[in-house]
Amino acid sequence: MADKFLSKRNLKFLLYEVFSVDELNKYEYFQDHSRDTFDMIIDTAIKIGTDMMYPVFQEMDTNPPQYIDGIVKTHPIVKTTMREFGKGGWINANQSYEYGGQQIPTVIQNVLQFIFCAANYSLNAYPGLTRGAANLIVHFGSREQKDQYLEKMFSGYWQGTMALTEPDAGSSLADIRTSAEDTGLGYYKIKGTKIFISAGDTDAVDNTIHMMLARIKGAPAGVKGISLFIVPKYRSNKNGEFEFNDLTCTGMEHKLGYKGSPICQLAMGENGDCHGYLVGDPNKGLSYMFHMMNEKRVAVGIGATAKATAAYYAALEYAQQRLQGRKITENDPLSAQIPITEHADVKRMLLFQRAICEGALSLAVQAAKYLDLATVGEESEKYDLISDLLIPIVKTYPSEMGILSASAAIQCLGGYGFCRDFPVEQYYRDIRIDTLHEGTTGIQAKDLLGRKVTMKGGKAYQLVIEEVSKTIGQAQAIPDLKAYAEKLTEALDAFKEVTGFLLEIKQRGDLEKFEADAAIYLEMAGVVVVAWQWLLQATTAARALASGVNESDSNFYHGKLYTFQYYYKYELPKIEGLVAVLKNSDAITVEMKTELFLD
Repeated sequence: MADKFLSKRNLKFLLYEVFSVDELNKYEYFQDHSRDTFDMIIDTAIKIGTDMMYPVFQEMDTNPPQYIDGIVKTHPIVKTTMREFGKGGWINANQSYEYGGQQIPTVIQNVLQFIFCAANYSLNAYPGLTRGAANLIVHFGSREQKDQYLEKMFSGYWQGTMALTEPDAGSSLADIRTSAEDTGLGYYKIKGTKIFISAGDTDAVDNTIHMMLARIKGAPAGVKGISLFIVPKYRSNKNGEFEFNDLTCTGMEHKLGYKGSPICQLAMGENGDCHGYLVGDPNKGLSYMFHMMNEKRVAVGIGATAKATAAYYAALEYAQQRLQGRKITENDPLSAQIPITEHADVKRMLLFQRAICEGALSLAVQAAKYLDLATVGEESEKYDLISDLLIPIVKTYPSEMGILSASAAIQCLGGYGFCRDFPVEQYYRDIRIDTLHEGTTGIQAKDLLGRKVTMKGGKAYQLVIEEVSKTIGQAQAIPDLKAYAEKLTEALDAFKEVTGFLLEIKQRGDLEKFEADAAIYLEMAGVVVVAWQWLLQATTAARALASGVNESDSNFYHGKLYTFQYYYKYELPKIEGLVAVLKNSDAITVEMKTELFLD
């Protein structure tokens, strides 16, 4: 097993050299922090990941939760981690002082998630889900609800979940059937079924708090009639004692990967006595839930990046140690074998992984800084729009490309990569869920093309184009990067041309054809946006080398530049094929009749 699952040097490079996130400390909300406090937090997180989480990474996969007598039994480390994360303030680190938090920036919070996910994604899911659920109560809950739930959730004694999906609804939330009937006694009676609920039941905590979507009886049809409820497994009665809330885990899914965290089926109100507590106003549940959904979509992208990164470092460690073959110019069969990192094809696979992982991580850090500036900066609307448009790309690019990256990690190990002796096969299985979590790739694509690109008259789209163009202008001033800046200009022009072409189809009223290849459009957007991130990194590395650095830093920056060049030679040209598909007027996927799929 590899003992290294990320690069602290790369984290510091992105945070301080590329994005200067310590500049956020000039704002009042973050003024108690400094680069030193950020470093201390990050170093401690890496130690937790190394000492507590990573050692049980494969063990939790081999010994997943078990559904026994109606209760989900988890690995003992889950309870330990929840308590330790609660005690250490990791669950609510980004909350305000009012809620016991440390008021760290979102960008630092996301880096912490990257570290913990790289160490053990399944284990990090428990506190991560609790953080998201609690954050909904912080933003939309009543004072009474905050007092009742937050302390226990932030301390790691209570688990939080997001309960949306139903058997017949899936991603179509407009069709959810879970009902809520007002009793007039301060609570609603909930009845229905939920599926695919991560950490929906666990013996590691004293209670599980579900943030659940349901439809109040008599509410409008569709998404306009959805409300948000707090539905605990155990509710507090008039005497302050906890009693069962008629909410039962009826089973668990058996999964390809991500086995350390249970995916549960829930039944509410089988005995007619499941209490739910309305959060905020009736019929506004979906808008509230999307607050958490956007957080979770970013978290999924970060998790995918983390898993692909850990797989890369496992592959790199193996390739550095594995001796096989000789240089093609070596004719003596008795000469010493060489590490496989000396073979060009292995270097190609390693460069591919690094290009995907470090490009995706850079995008996540960039987007998180935009989120912080949207909260505390002077141009909040600008950065809110930019981050909103980038969210589907932040979620999807590492999810889709991370699968290919983890596959390349397996390839580096050859037959050993397919075996459980090494962790790369688990990373490959674990990462497959991320194209499905919190909205599939198809849903993210429709969000990007169907809504984000056109919202507010295309303002968010134009702002992102301006940000990319700004980076191109900076790179053009560096002679060695000028040709690459031109390549990104050409790619950006192609992206703008495709966008205009598709918007013309929309204006003609052919909405089905407009969105038919939205996933291809999202793929193209990801390639271009990550090329932007690599140009940002290359500009920073080139400037650092020009200023004079020591040997260790020189190797790091040159490694960055080689990976940057790889991305522009091997990955960026792929948009040419995507452009050809997107500008093809044949609507094959629209016109194909379902009966033609039959034999």
